Amino acid sequence: MSEPSFFDVVLRQRACRSFAPDPVGDDDIERILTAATHAPSAENMQPWVFVVVRDEATRASIGELARTLWGGGARAYAEPHLDPDMLAGIDASMEAGFGGAPALIVVGMDSTTGVHPSAVASSIYPAVQNLLLAASALGYGSALTTLTTLVADRLRSAVDLPEHVTPMAVIPIGRPARPLGRPRREPAATKSHRERYGIPW
Repeated sequence: MSEPSFFDVVLRQRACRSFAPDPVGDDDIERILTAATHAPSAENMQPWVFVVVRDEATRASIGELARTLWGGGARAYAEPHLDPDMLAGIDASMEAGFGGAPALIVVGMDSTTGVHPSAVASSIYPAVQNLLLAASALGYGSALTTLTTLVADRLRSAVDLPEHVTPMAVIPIGRPARPLGRPRREPAATKSHRERYGIPW
């Protein structure tokens, strides 16, 4: 089976919040992680750490962390500015523990690599984006979530991360439970300027 083109993948990638129970095999996980590790990072320090979680009890534990945070204030914060359909989708996903995803990837940052604090985000999230795109290219759904990093110590404990590894994201991965629609994005022209701000591209 031929793989989709780069632009096909980029233009269709979107958050998936409901997953089929089909397992994510090692070969696909390895391809996804290889793509993630080919991202740029400050001074090529590659501070990323990935913990692939397929154990049901551990996934449930991480899901409960997210559900508790969502119900404990995050939902109330998000509700005023979220589309009602999106809010309902997140509610359902939280109730099902990351939408019932058969695999979670906890992404961490290893401080022993020497990455400067100001470069942490720019050294981790490009790898996360590669991960999301690779998952999409292989026909999987995924989503970037960071809510559980608000309780970093509890998330760290769930997957035995050492103290020098800070959790930065949790990515659920699996086959979408239903076809994903096109992502809702404003046209690039509405966000772009030529030479100076205010001159339309």
